[in-house]
Amino acid sequence: MEPGCSNARLEAFDNRIKATIRMAYGFHRVTNLIALIMLRCSGLDIRLPQPTI
Repeated sequence: MEPGCSNARLEAFDNRIKATIRMAYGFHRVTNLIALIMLRCSGLDIRLPQPTI
């Protein structure tokens, strides 16, 4: 390992995956959990539709 390199990005993804697994204990299928993990780790900014006035 070179000096100055860190595994912070890997640890951040690991923490996000663990938090998602804790959040998804009620899921009946593993595919739903995998889809949620991929959605949370993808970096997409999904916004809910806003009502038009």
